[in-house]
Amino acid sequence: MATSRETIVVKASLISIVTNIVLVGFKITVGVLAHSIAIVSDAINNLSDALSGIITIVGAKLASKAPDRKHPFGYGRIEYVTALAVSTIVLYAGVTTLIESIKKIFSLDAVNYNATTLIILTVGIIVKLTLGLYVKKTGQRVKSDSLIASGADALNDAIISSSVLASTIIYLLFHVNLAAYVGILISILIIKTGLDLIRESITKVLGARVDGSLALAIKREVLKEKQVHGAFDLMLNDYGPDKYLGSIHIEVPDTMTAAEIDHTSRNITRNIADKFGVMLHTIGVYSVDPNNQRVAKAKATVEQIVFSHPEVLQMHGFYIDERRKTLSFDIIIDFRAKNRDAIYRDICHAVQRHFSKYTVNITLDVDTSD
Repeated sequence: MATSRETIVVKASLISIVTNIVLVGFKITVGVLAHSIAIVSDAINNLSDALSGIITIVGAKLASKAPDRKHPFGYGRIEYVTALAVSTIVLYAGVTTLIESIKKIFSLDAVNYNATTLIILTVGIIVKLTLGLYVKKTGQRVKSDSLIASGADALNDAIISSSVLASTIIYLLFHVNLAAYVGILISILIIKTGLDLIRESITKVLGARVDGSLALAIKREVLKEKQVHGAFDLMLNDYGPDKYLGSIHIEVPDTMTAAEIDHTSRNITRNIADKFGVMLHTIGVYSVDPNNQRVAKAKATVEQIVFSHPEVLQMHGFYIDERRKTLSFDIIIDFRAKNRDAIYRDICHAVQRHFSKYTVNITLDVDTSD
């Protein structure tokens, strides 16, 4: 599967590279002959797309390397590093084009548009639309963020080229030269795209929050296991496109044997790997006593205390150990709460006062998934 995915990514990238190089040649020729900075700017944008394709291929090749002793989780994250390099190229192209466009406003060079100019621009728009749809669809099929981004960028290029075409038509009809101003607009759009790509790449390198739909789907699947009463604390570590290693906590009755828990956890690991391609290397256990009414009443009391704070998103893992006289549970407080530590301390003090005969252990969990 990895080899097949790599082949598809490389093929789509090669098509993108060749197409963009051809467009660069045509547009630079037309732009220079017509003295149009807008067309030249558009050509530079196409050149950055070609360079992006090359880097995407390099990234795909390196990311497909098998895990080894030095990198036991594989090389998948290299694709995020190469995406950062692509983003930098896009940003540089935008800044360079912006400077040249501003210079052209004060230049007295005459433009020289003709029918050939219109034909080249129109063909470029059609080619970019076709290329963008193909690359984006291919990226969605193989779950490649790089290809999806390249496809979306190509579609944006078609829109940008359309604006250049519009300025050309305006000049031919009304002899009003908007090329430099359109060049500035294109430059700003390129710069915005570069900054967005940089932000997205850095986010993935740092470690982003798990996609909400994926997290909920995994938890629903875990809850299908007969003895599982709850699924919490899902953590997924992203080691490259479609490469997740993770962990989760499950609530199971305290009457289950170690053998039964082992069987359940193995079923969960296998099912999640088969259905989502996610390897849950660790499954922690919260013990619950579902039939103890006194415990249920105590839990309800604690929930009233905990959820009197609207910033609390979740409470789980509630357990009372009568032999050791301990009361334990976990809470999750919204990251947006400005006083998370103060809220946590208030809850600890309130629960401890109410259950003074017990040692209260409250874990402040991290809000890692929906």
